[in-house]
Amino acid sequence: MQIQRKTLAQEVAERLIQGITNEEYAVGDKLPIEPELMKIYGVGRSSIREAIKILSIKGVLNVQQGVGTFVISKNIQESLEARINNAEFNEVYEVRSLLDSKIAARAAVHRSEKELKTIKMYLDLREKFAEENQALECYQADINFHISIAEACGNNLLKEIYKIASKHILSTFESSHNNNTDSFKLSQKIHTDLYSCIENKDPENAAHIAQLIVDRVY
Repeated sequence: MQIQRKTLAQEVAERLIQGITNEEYAVGDKLPIEPELMKIYGVGRSSIREAIKILSIKGVLNVQQGVGTFVISKNIQESLEARINNAEFNEVYEVRSLLDSKIAARAAVHRSEKELKTIKMYLDLREKFAEENQALECYQADINFHISIAEACGNNLLKEIYKIASKHILSTFESSHNNNTDSFKLSQKIHTDLYSCIENKDPENAAHIAQLIVDRVY
């Protein structure tokens, strides 16, 4: 359950969108040819083609075979994932925080034995990597612990929103914790308490503990 990073094509698509929004490329304009775009964005042909495909699907570009690629709209219909990816971290964290207690309560009611084992696996990995001061692995295990709870909540929409919002968390852990796992060691007990509530099918306490984790009241 790895946190996905942006592909080069997605990054190129975003930069093209910025250029269109800033009217570097106006509606009706023809984009530079592939070799020029490769030079401008410093990527290979496949990334350029994939970026153009992404923006064609969004209705921003139109590819005319043998003629060129044209800007046909500035109105970009962003997916929920794209909106979250482009949001400020504080906004994303607030969304994720609002979901935590609800998801934990639902997981306590709906989790299966298989899902419970997955939650426990990531809880144990979180502790192991924290004790060994393997920072990146610890951060990833923590994120996966919370995602695995979302996977068990019994609501597919909640689960997907939470998973998308969680993609931002890893880079923030890397910058804010400075490759240190001390706070993760300190918070292992409360995470274990959360697991126990889910295991014991106690939604009220699961929601309460999840909120304490969000508020960082260890």
